Amino acid sequence: MRFVDHVTIKIRSGAGGSGCVAFRREKYVPKGGPSGGDGGRGGSVLMEASSNLYTLLDLRYSRHHFAPNGKAGEGSNKSGRDGQDLVLRVPRGTVARMTRTGALIGEVVDAGDQLVLAHGGRGGKGNAFFKRSTRQVPRYAQPGEKGEEKDVTLELKMLADVGLVGQPNAGKSTLVATVSAARPKIADYPFTTLTPTPGVVQVASFQSFVIADIPGIISGASQGKGLGLRFLKHIERNAVLLFVIPVTSHDLRAAYDLLLRELRAYKEAITRKPRILALSKRDLLPPDSQKAWLLEAKKAMPPGLEVHLISSATGQGLPALKQALWARVEAARTSNGSYA
Repeated sequence: MRFVDHVTIKIRSGAGGSGCVAFRREKYVPKGGPSGGDGGRGGSVLMEASSNLYTLLDLRYSRHHFAPNGKAGEGSNKSGRDGQDLVLRVPRGTVARMTRTGALIGEVVDAGDQLVLAHGGRGGKGNAFFKRSTRQVPRYAQPGEKGEEKDVTLELKMLADVGLVGQPNAGKSTLVATVSAARPKIADYPFTTLTPTPGVVQVASFQSFVIADIPGIISGASQGKGLGLRFLKHIERNAVLLFVIPVTSHDLRAAYDLLLRELRAYKEAITRKPRILALSKRDLLPPDSQKAWLLEAKKAMPPGLEVHLISSATGQGLPALKQALWARVEAARTSNGSYA
């Protein structure tokens, strides 16, 4: 399935039905009063979060969404039928903005959440509504209110507990494939990962979290270089950031600082999220020197940063890493229940 996280659509809510001008005509009632009913409300356009969707692909090929109009009122005080609301189902974490101004309309986070993108027009009042003691025979009714028409941009910010941050070919895709059932593309050339790939990591019974492989970040990603700018937004909703740096890096601290610098340049708040560092490709180090190598690597990193030496190929260090990630995720869920 193709991953689509950004789409612009045109929507229009339904217009309200017109009120009716009518008068009673009944046997033995020589002077029947006004009996025009109200028009029905136009249908609204809403978006609803669904836990079964992971992409905006369906909306990419269906750009126009118009809700039906309300029906006009009728005689005998019959109100017109309301227009049916049009519900657009989107993945959890979808944000809606006005295309022209960028103004935020709202977002849907949990499954079942609904957001009104365009309100349906109100139905007009029939002439029965305007009857007064001083106005016994009103011969007018209200027209229905027009619907709203607008261009809306939908943007998906993936909801994942753990987001992987690293440069191209750092071993992120291999790690996701090893600890979950996800099958991201793996190859030995840069930018193999072109879209975020989520996977579920099972830690123990009733203990699991979602991990997402984000396309590689290079220097200048926050200014649009590489693929980083487009996908950095997915990191905003992660509870924990897992930095992945291969042991083959010439300067571990420089590689770490580069990743942190690009995140800070994109959005300062991201750098305040809990983070863990995984030094990947452990199997490339001589077995008898791994412990000493890890101690030296920790000394080069900022104080307090949790560092794990792992190998996705052999599985070394992965159980401890999963437990560490689970502890951070559980703490984030307990504290506020939201990663935004």
